[in-house]
Amino acid sequence: MESIIPVTLPHSSYSIVIAPNSLNEIGPRLAQLNLGKKILLVSNPEIFSLYGEITIQSITLAGFEVITHTIPSGESYKTLQSIQDIYDTAIENNLERSSTMIALGGGVIGDMTGFAAATWLRGINFVQVPTSLLAMVDASIGGKTGVNHPKGKNLIGAFYQPKLVYIDPTVLKTLPEREFRAGMAEVIKYGVIWDRDLFIQLENAESLDNLQFLSDDLLQTILTKSCQAKADVVSKDEKEAGLRAILNYGHTIGHAIESLTGYESVIHGEAVGIGMVAAGKIALKLGMWSEDDCQRQDNLIKKAGLPTEIPRDLDIEAIIETLKTDKKVKAGKVRFVLPSNIGTVSITDKVTSNLIRDTFEK
Repeated sequence: MESIIPVTLPHSSYSIVIAPNSLNEIGPRLAQLNLGKKILLVSNPEIFSLYGEITIQSITLAGFEVITHTIPSGESYKTLQSIQDIYDTAIENNLERSSTMIALGGGVIGDMTGFAAATWLRGINFVQVPTSLLAMVDASIGGKTGVNHPKGKNLIGAFYQPKLVYIDPTVLKTLPEREFRAGMAEVIKYGVIWDRDLFIQLENAESLDNLQFLSDDLLQTILTKSCQAKADVVSKDEKEAGLRAILNYGHTIGHAIESLTGYESVIHGEAVGIGMVAAGKIALKLGMWSEDDCQRQDNLIKKAGLPTEIPRDLDIEAIIETLKTDKKVKAGKVRFVLPSNIGTVSITDKVTSNLIRDTFEK
């Protein structure tokens, strides 16, 4: 039941491989990529304890020399200091231009490892091995890498494409339920912005808030359709000159919520869920889509066990102020991605502060 999805780009095309029960086969896949012999595997302690040994064994048997580096888990470690620590390990082990960095973990590990690979010796090989649902369907694809600044999320970074994205869905069995639900937010996002059929399949699913209630076939479909949607968009717009900005649906207000809550009490997917509900309400107030479509989206977000309202202790004015530092600000105006139908969105800078206040009023 293997799926291979090409990401076609002018200078750095690659494949997304989705293959259940295949982490022990990653070595031979890497051997096909014409990489240098030295590999720096970056992970966090929890993921490394679960999947480090099987990954290293496969890579070593394929003829590579493996060095490891772990970073504590959590968005609070997504900093330039963590990048410096990766550089230190690279120096100590003489990583060369032909060497490779592999990210084994969730979105935080993927973003940081990609940024380190993009900047070490002006760019070395990079491979993504995502272990969370969110990373599998979103963060590992498309080449966005980076770290947070105290004033905002992902303000420091680079576009840098991997040589391969290698997904073994089986590793999701050890993913905490909260993290699985957070990943479903990105899946729902693809249904709203790009793939109406995926949205309908999610509506027809018995449950979305727990992996154990998803069949293997449905999980493979969710992963394949989500990855295909991201690949389609990225292939058309690698560096967010236009179309790719639609991938930020739910993220504008979502990032503000994450930043204001210190990236801990509300995790990324939960913030995106809240952001999608807010964007849906804004679109409704602007007459851009129907009450029925708005309700369908909100019902799906609730079905995935995600929050739909901002934390009670969060100030609306603080959210509006934080939006001014968002990466999507253009000519001083915040650009919002708003839905017009299930499967279609557009980008607008017509969302006023008063409209945002009105949206969040109880």
